[in-house]
Amino acid sequence: MKNRNHVGSRKAIKYRLFLYVLPCIAIVFIFSYLPLWGWSFAFFRYKPGKSVWDCAFVGWSNFKDLFGNAVLRRNLLRVLRNTFGIHFLGYVFSPLPMLFAVLLCEVRSKKFQKIVQTVTTLPNFISWVIMFSLSVTIFGANGLVNTALQEIGAGTINILNTDKHVWLTQVLLQQWKSLGWSAIIYFAAIAGLDQELYEAAMVDGAGRWSRIWYITIPQLIPTYFVLLIMSIGNFLNTGVDQYLAFGNAMNMDHIEVLDLYVYNLGIGSGQISYSVAAGMMKSLVAIVLFAGANFVSKKVRGTSVF
Repeated sequence: MKNRNHVGSRKAIKYRLFLYVLPCIAIVFIFSYLPLWGWSFAFFRYKPGKSVWDCAFVGWSNFKDLFGNAVLRRNLLRVLRNTFGIHFLGYVFSPLPMLFAVLLCEVRSKKFQKIVQTVTTLPNFISWVIMFSLSVTIFGANGLVNTALQEIGAGTINILNTDKHVWLTQVLLQQWKSLGWSAIIYFAAIAGLDQELYEAAMVDGAGRWSRIWYITIPQLIPTYFVLLIMSIGNFLNTGVDQYLAFGNAMNMDHIEVLDLYVYNLGIGSGQISYSVAAGMMKSLVAIVLFAGANFVSKKVRGTSVF
């Protein structure tokens, strides 16, 4: 009798846990899986304002045109070059949040730590439109930097309206916006490190920099690689808002990434079917990249996301 009651209580607990998570499952289904119906537009010659069933079915024609049409193929290769270039530069700067968290945790003043962490985290909650306004105010032709350079007779520098260093500029702006927010997970990881390791190192005479180099950073490397693998899954998802805000006639050839190209193709040019086809291929490539990075990490390091 006790066994029956025990089994019944376990089933009741599992049922309640399922009910707790059910709203989250429903939200994921509504916002992540239900929109996949829009992929059907890639197989029709869709015209805005009409039902998809009233448009001509073309099968794989839109996918073939993306690579068969010379103009579309050239534009696609150009935006892929921009996307890959910006992402590779982003990976170069990816250790910055970890190093920032490590160095800030070494500051003795807790008040100073909180102020710096708050100031560096706030830009994450500011839209890219406002970030663009701040950038123009600071780095624009009549901004703070150029005004100061003119006052000392050093001339001016063109930062936002040139195509010479667009990739680097955008990556640095991303770091400015997300540095504090990205470091939060490293702050949590540092707080969870075994303090006995530091105490033993101090007994052995290890200094502050030795403890950082031989204890803190090696303990954070697994967290860094997990985040890196997850970011590889979003390799082609660069977003629209940043590049739409900072794009202009001078730098468009170098700032137009794949997401912005899909937006311009669908919303700007009205070629909905081609833009959906490009978006589908982007998602499939992202899945392959994520699975490949996870497989390599599991073989090389013995750890993976799944």
